[in-house]
Amino acid sequence: MSRVTVSGRRDAKRNRERLVAAARELFASAGLDVSVREVARHAGVGVGTLYRHFPAREDLVDAVLQDAFDELVASAEAALAEQDPWTGFTRFIEEALVSHARNRGLKDVFETQTRGRERAAEMRRRIRPLLTRLVARAHEDGTLRPDFTPQDIPLVFWASDRVIELAGGVAPEIWRRQLGFVFDGLRSSAATPLAQPPLTEAQMRGVGAATRKAS
Repeated sequence: MSRVTVSGRRDAKRNRERLVAAARELFASAGLDVSVREVARHAGVGVGTLYRHFPAREDLVDAVLQDAFDELVASAEAALAEQDPWTGFTRFIEEALVSHARNRGLKDVFETQTRGRERAAEMRRRIRPLLTRLVARAHEDGTLRPDFTPQDIPLVFWASDRVIELAGGVAPEIWRRQLGFVFDGLRSSAATPLAQPPLTEAQMRGVGAATRKAS
């Protein structure tokens, strides 16, 4: 193998790493709608180089968010290992919101359910049964109100993320106060009849599509 070939492969590997690092930083701070041109500029390479490594922007999204996905799944698995079901359920919600607060890209993928390709879809497949089990355990324990469903979890995130978005620059931890109110309302002892059923899967997809279009 010629020195030129070896050098070219090293340069390609280095460029890919720089692109992923730049995208990770920009996605975390500004969300997934940062332009590929800005990612390339931040990485110090041309747009053509970016497209050689990532033909579609969703391929770049997948590469960037893999670690964050793994962390989120691990958090759900640890929550299921928690002896107390209510503690496991609330701890997962809180840890997920900590991740959302520091990584807007992860928030976009998890909440809208429309971003990313294979890895994003894989994360959703992995975490969906874990969340279902977290809710079921808290129901079986009698601590979580019986009409709360896994489809309601994104609603908790949407509310808390809005607080993070509006007040995070002034009071970065204020979302924990709002979440405390939510948790109190989710206890079975506080349950009262609800006027609306949970969102269906089709409605969830519709919300995600609308959110993406609005952004």
